[in-house]
Amino acid sequence: QVQLVESGGGLVQPGGSLRLSCAASGSIFTINVMGWYRQAPGKQRELVATITTGGSTNYADSVKGRFTISRDNAKRTVYLEMNNPKPGDTAVYYCYALLRQVGGSYEINAWGQGTQVTVSS
Repeated sequence: QVQLVESGGGLVQPGGSLRLSCAASGSIFTINVMGWYRQAPGKQRELVATITTGGSTNYADSVKGRFTISRDNAKRTVYLEMNNPKPGDTAVYYCYALLRQVGGSYEINAWGQGTQVTVSS
């Protein structure tokens, strides 16, 4: 079994900052990619940012220059530093990992339960 547990969501004012964390646990052999997706009401889930084991990052154009993704491989944890958030960033944020379980022969997609982020004054 694999679990991704997010923390750090909540209410933040426009122009403020917020940090999301996500810790992976369970029967994990290796984690390749970790990242964050988000889903706003009435919209499809979309990529926010991803980071590989080696530290290569990929960002959605809408968050470039404002959000920073980082990762602690030893702790199997990924972070999302949200600076200067805007009301349009309001969504449920989901943690994601592409990983291989112990005894597994292929990689699987794992998701967290999601954490609400609301940007409002």
